[in-house]
Amino acid sequence: MQRITAFIAKETSGVSFKTNKYTLDRGVQSIIDYDDAENNPLKRSGETPNQKGTINLTNHANVLKGKAPLFRYFLDGSRRTYKVDDIIYNNKVFPVIAGQIGVGCCQRIQRQIKRYSIENEKIHVIVLPETSDKDGYKDNYFESLRKKICAMEVLKKRNIVIHKVLYYKESKKDDEKYDDLGVAKIQDEMIEMEKKAVAELAKGDKLDNNAYLLKDGSLEYKIMGTGNYKDIAIIKTNYRWVVGASKSFNPEKCKDIQGNVNASGLAKLPLYHRTPACLYESKISGSVKFAIWYVRIREAKYSYSPFDGILKLEKILITADEEEKGLETEELNHITANIINERNPVAYGSDTRWANHLYPVFLTETFIKSKYLSSEYFLNLF
Repeated sequence: MQRITAFIAKETSGVSFKTNKYTLDRGVQSIIDYDDAENNPLKRSGETPNQKGTINLTNHANVLKGKAPLFRYFLDGSRRTYKVDDIIYNNKVFPVIAGQIGVGCCQRIQRQIKRYSIENEKIHVIVLPETSDKDGYKDNYFESLRKKICAMEVLKKRNIVIHKVLYYKESKKDDEKYDDLGVAKIQDEMIEMEKKAVAELAKGDKLDNNAYLLKDGSLEYKIMGTGNYKDIAIIKTNYRWVVGASKSFNPEKCKDIQGNVNASGLAKLPLYHRTPACLYESKISGSVKFAIWYVRIREAKYSYSPFDGILKLEKILITADEEEKGLETEELNHITANIINERNPVAYGSDTRWANHLYPVFLTETFIKSKYLSSEYFLNLF
């Protein structure tokens, strides 16, 4: 039975190397992630009134116990990427990248966390070099190729669909790897799916000041070249009731209102305390402004690093008043206290990030990963 890479090589007049297939995803060794985007500190407080020291939210969180939680929806995106072949076009070698993308949403109904259906929860993608389109038809060509691939016996027999065939451009930079360009296309597709899921919730009137969405990871999306949601500045009103919670962050990019690195102060952040919110303008999201702050949800002495147990929280500033003055301190305290109450039960031992997990987000992440084909099964298609 013909495999996908052999078919692609024949269909695009390339030469397949039939190289070893393997995953391109790196394992998570630490909550410290040195791939954070650079933020532009405006050297202004992200909240009103200005706060100078850390805020203890222990009592606030305790008062909220037994009351209706603020967060009703939980969103997470995930992808698995693989190098499945090397292929020659015009005497140059290019990698063929494949991936599985999952974006899941869970909903809290009373005290239970259940799946909330969104469009396109999981897709399979293939990424080829742009030069494989010898006629220069771009999207039309790759969509036609996708349909031909989906008609292959190896996929029909297993009832598997390739949902998209994407392409990356030939790099003009000596230090840029084609593998990375292929993975970046899959990452962009995942982000587009996340933004679409938020848009569905917002347009369906599912979100309001009593029903927030908690998104796993940053809300700082770069402006993309294509897609219905490519510019976050245009669709930022969808994020009025959305908070981003990052388990991984770079301490060297944690800055105070004066723009100074505050890694040492963050490492000493007491349990259930949050930092003052800072006002940031994203360099990669256009002119979008954020309130960014940190909260410790677990004791450092029980974890591997002084930064374990700390979450980086983000909220997009929507109105002109918010952009000028920041969020109200009362609102920030309420959001953060609710997040503190989401920390239990503990996902201890599930991975090295256990101290940074919020349980509903952990369940959402687990749900997404349960939908993947095994890596061995998926790679065997190619």
